[in-house]
Amino acid sequence: MDNILKALYDCFYCQPDDTPQEERIKANHLLLRQRLSKRNCRLVLRIIDDKDLICSNVSLDSFICGFRLAWQIANQIHNYDGSSEYSIKAESETR
Repeated sequence: MDNILKALYDCFYCQPDDTPQEERIKANHLLLRQRLSKRNCRLVLRIIDDKDLICSNVSLDSFICGFRLAWQIANQIHNYDGSSEYSIKAESETR
C-alpha cells in the first residue's frame, strides 16, 4: 500500500519554487565550500543531505497521513445510511 501512496505522492507533488531560505542556504553553502577544507566540506555536505532526506521523508509521511485520513472520511461518507441516533431522534420528534 505504501508503494501505491508513494507513487501517488510522486505524481501529485510539485516542487515549490526556490524560497528565500533556499537561496540563503545555497549562498552559505558556497561560502563554506570556499572556506573549509575538503574533509570539513564533506561533513557539511553530509549534514545537508541528511537534512534534505529528513524533509523529504516528513513530506511523504504527511502526504500519506492526509491521504489515509481522506480515504477514511470518504469511506465513512459512502457507508453513511442516514440512520444515526441523532437523525432517528430528529425524525421521531417531527412526527
